[in-house]
Amino acid sequence: MDLSNHGVARALPQDPQDNPAESDRDQLSRNIEAVLAFYAREEERISRWQRTLEHISLTIGQPAFLGFILLFAALWMLVNIVLHHFGIAEFDPAPFFWLQGIVSLGALLTATVVLTKQNRLAKLEEQRAHLDLKVTLLTEQKAAKLIDLLEELRRDLPNVRDRQDPDAATLKQPMDPDGVRATLDERLKAVRATKEDAAGNL
Repeated sequence: MDLSNHGVARALPQDPQDNPAESDRDQLSRNIEAVLAFYAREEERISRWQRTLEHISLTIGQPAFLGFILLFAALWMLVNIVLHHFGIAEFDPAPFFWLQGIVSLGALLTATVVLTKQNRLAKLEEQRAHLDLKVTLLTEQKAAKLIDLLEELRRDLPNVRDRQDPDAATLKQPMDPDGVRATLDERLKAVRATKEDAAGNL
């Protein structure tokens, strides 16, 4: 009996390897979902006070807020000048010490709010840097393994001329993170020493 006439053949499950495009899309979707889940977890960890401060920071960062500050200072000085002109006691005579105090206090609070948000973003950036480093090391290990497998396949194939490739022999060795860190530390020390010598010569 012909099973295709009854739709049985179409009901058979397909191998994911038969459709690489669909598999790639699934992998891309999983990666995107993992990134979104990471940001969602970090968003849930933000406290109510932190959200309030960041909302204030967002408002302060708008161009309209700069215009509000300039308008407030101009009106403050204008009102005091008009009061003085009509012989009425000013509430903040020139050089406007109260205005200077308000502006200084506002600047201090603004700097604190901005630094609070920057500290949270710096921690988030540090976590992302650690994740990027882990992904980079894993990618390097996979690349080294692929080179090793290709070299082994080249040696085993009878129709491929066997030859020594020093570059491939070097690249198939996994990277040593401790060695890279030590080399970077030495380079940074050398750069600092050079800058200190140049500053001393000045």
